[in-house]
Amino acid sequence: MSRASNLAGFSTNIQSAVPANLMVGVVTATSFVGDGSGLSNAGSTLSASSGSQRVVLTSLTTGTMTTAATDGDLAWDSTTNTLSATNVSIAGTITYNDVTNVDSVGVVTARSGIQVGAGQSISAVSGTIYYYGDGSNLDGISAGITTEAASGGFITLDLTNQDHKITASGITTITVSGGTEGDSHTVRINNSGIATVGFSTYFLFPSGSTPSLPTADGAISLISFTINRVGAAGTQLLAGASVNFS
Repeated sequence: MSRASNLAGFSTNIQSAVPANLMVGVVTATSFVGDGSGLSNAGSTLSASSGSQRVVLTSLTTGTMTTAATDGDLAWDSTTNTLSATNVSIAGTITYNDVTNVDSVGVVTARSGIQVGAGQSISAVSGTIYYYGDGSNLDGISAGITTEAASGGFITLDLTNQDHKITASGITTITVSGGTEGDSHTVRINNSGIATVGFSTYFLFPSGSTPSLPTADGAISLISFTINRVGAAGTQLLAGASVNFS
C-alpha cells in the first residue's frame, strides 16, 4: 500500500473516530471540506478575485435601502470595538429627517425652510440664497409692509418693516417706533378725503423745512428716509423731500 493511501485512510479514520466535542485547541489545515456550518468564530476576507462584493452599513430594520456608499475604507478599532468607514462616496440624493446640525459645502435644498439659531448666520459667497417664509426669524433682515389708516391723530410706523402705506384723513401726524440704524424706508401716503399730514420731531428734513403735502382727496405722496440713530439719545430719521404723484 502506498504512503498516499495510508494518509487518506488515516484522515478518514480521524473524522469517524474522534468526536467533535473532544477536539480542543487549535486545528490548522490548508482547507476545509463542507459548507462550513459546523465552524464557529471563523473570519472572512473580501477578495477582488472573488468578483464584485459589498459591505453595507445601515441602520434600516425594514424597507429597502436605495442609496449605498461606494469606494469606502473600513477600519476596526479593537480598543473601542467600533467599525468605521472613511473615503466614502455617495451618489444620488440623501434624505434624512430631524436633522439638527448640517455642515455642508455646496447647495443645500431644504424641504420646508431653514431656521437659523441665535448667534448663527447664513452668508453667500456667490449665487443666490433662497429664504422660505416671511423672514421674521432671520436677524438683520427687514421685510414686509406696514399698513395704517387714521382719521386724524397719530399714526405710528413700525420700523421693523421697511415699506409703509398710510391712508390719511383729517389732521394726521406720523411718528415711528423701533428701527435699526442704517435701514432705508419709504412711506406712501394716500389721502382719503381732505387730509393735512405732518411729522413728529424724529423726522429731519433738508434745510430743516418740513414739506407741505397736498391736502386734496385722492392725493398720493411719497417720502423716503434713512434711520440715522435710535436709542436713548432719540431717534433720528434723515428724510428726503416729498414727491407728489397726484
